[in-house]
Amino acid sequence: MSDKRLNQNRTLAESAPVRGTFRPIVFSEGEDALPQEKPARLPLKTTPETSRLRFLKEEITEEVQEQVRERKETPIISVQDVSMHFKVATSSYSGIKEFLIKKAKRQLSSRTLKALDHVSFDVYKGEVIGIIGTNGSGKSTILKIVSGVMEPTSGRVLVDFRKVQLLSLGAGFDPELTGRENIYLNGAIIGYNREYIDEHFDEIVRFAELEGFVDERVKNYSSGMTSRLGFAIATCGKAAEILILDEVLSVGDEFFRKKSLARVREMIHGGSTVLIVSHNAATIIEHCNRAIWIEKGILRMTGDPRTVCMAYRKYNTK
Repeated sequence: MSDKRLNQNRTLAESAPVRGTFRPIVFSEGEDALPQEKPARLPLKTTPETSRLRFLKEEITEEVQEQVRERKETPIISVQDVSMHFKVATSSYSGIKEFLIKKAKRQLSSRTLKALDHVSFDVYKGEVIGIIGTNGSGKSTILKIVSGVMEPTSGRVLVDFRKVQLLSLGAGFDPELTGRENIYLNGAIIGYNREYIDEHFDEIVRFAELEGFVDERVKNYSSGMTSRLGFAIATCGKAAEILILDEVLSVGDEFFRKKSLARVREMIHGGSTVLIVSHNAATIIEHCNRAIWIEKGILRMTGDPRTVCMAYRKYNTK
């Protein structure tokens, strides 16, 4: 653009009357380029409607931020795409000799049992989670994986195993030992020292209702007596930060179940994060704030305990 033409344009711009909002002229580069106008930014009028919308937006934003903060809470247990497979023998053998012969001849056969198939869920601090499902669906398997007793075939579990206590009845009992000896043996497996067991020994025997039978061999106990002893040992200590209860609410007769339920209720409301496996849907609805339904190794549903239990009952009445 020549100097003469540029000066003419500047003169016109300076002498033009100002009407309304001034819109500056911007020259594009190039000899024959025409001037371009920048659009003026109009002021935003504040009305009662715009004020209400702004307040509503702020309210919604706070709600969304609260949900985001909740999502950012780190789970105390995170089960991530966990699968557990077992090999089940399909060929039989009568002894170690026949086993070795068949193995040498490559006559052994097996099939793969998928106890858990890509199961994922999170548990947050203070939650009480109920796990339901039919027999053989992998409920106890997932609890053993979460507590560190077993390692999954694939996937992973993020949890501090030092904070986990698994209450599984009868674990670690030797039928050839007496009830007294099994109290010390089972207590040591759980993590009690001898001094602690000595202090709570009478309480364990009294709660298990085994006065007069504590020096009998466990192999002579009935299944109810064994279950009561296991429950009394498992629950005599302080509640752990993460408590896992594997079918411990179905032990003994009706009167002992009420007593055991009262003790578990104390542990649940003591601030522990709890995972419960139970076939009793009423127990899960009453005590849990979330339920997980695992069926044949597959996670079928998770959510409100009443909704999940209704779906579980409907599925099993087909």
